[in-house]
Amino acid sequence: MGRRRKGRDISGWIVVDKPAGLTSTAVVNKVRWALDARKAGHAGTLDPAATGVLAIALGEATKTVPYITEALKAYRFTVRLGVATNTDDAEGEVIATSPARPTDAEIAAALPGFEGDIMQVPPQFSAVKIDGERAYARARAGEEVEIAARPLYVDSLTLVARPDADHVELEMVCGKGGYVRSIARDLGEALGCLGHVVSLRRIWSGPFDAEDGITLGLIDELAKTPELDDYLRPLEEGLADLPELRTTPEGAARMRNGNPGIVITAEAEYGDEAWASLDGQAVAVGIYKAGELHPSRVFHA
Repeated sequence: MGRRRKGRDISGWIVVDKPAGLTSTAVVNKVRWALDARKAGHAGTLDPAATGVLAIALGEATKTVPYITEALKAYRFTVRLGVATNTDDAEGEVIATSPARPTDAEIAAALPGFEGDIMQVPPQFSAVKIDGERAYARARAGEEVEIAARPLYVDSLTLVARPDADHVELEMVCGKGGYVRSIARDLGEALGCLGHVVSLRRIWSGPFDAEDGITLGLIDELAKTPELDDYLRPLEEGLADLPELRTTPEGAARMRNGNPGIVITAEAEYGDEAWASLDGQAVAVGIYKAGELHPSRVFHA
């Protein structure tokens, strides 16, 4: 039997406005340390160079991570036109250049081709596993690997600004698993001018906005103090995209023991995934059937 992890049993979400230069894992570790939390995890990796929303779940809220991972997310990013790199961002080596520069109208006309259900090939330098090994590890070793295209849903891709002939600022709303670097690369190829990402910011993720995020500087300042707990958001925010069904104390007790419990609903239909609440607090997530919720995930107070 493994040793129990030390720390406090606290549950909820901390929304961090991640700075550039840190991995998502490093930010999670910082938050766990600052709050002395026993358990923590994030809902969607950001590249080290990227900034913006990194939603970190603590304690029982980690059970809601899949619902944030599956939710739509928005990114604002700048593409450098005329240059391709081996990483599809500014961190990599230049592998090709082009003198071509598309007009604003040409860029706008190309964007709809990247909306809807598309197939996308992840960057060579990515965490995708190839025969059990991360693609970036093989790429760093000088190997060019064949990465299969993956489905991605893009809700919208819009032109925000054109600062100069060499740069274009875009905003994308998409589902899970998308690589903004691949969008920049493929758009540059489609326009005949090449391209790579030079800046990237996740402006919202599901119910969480970057403007509401806490900075790492403030986390450091308030570390190990009760004031930092004030920034903890309810775990129920991670369930915002699911119907909420009210239950009774008896129903809650049954669900917490893994059994179907009675719920009151005007929103869910038979077979819907939903969550049950008692006095506003999450009891369980499960499938609604004939007046009862059949739990698949249970939350403990």
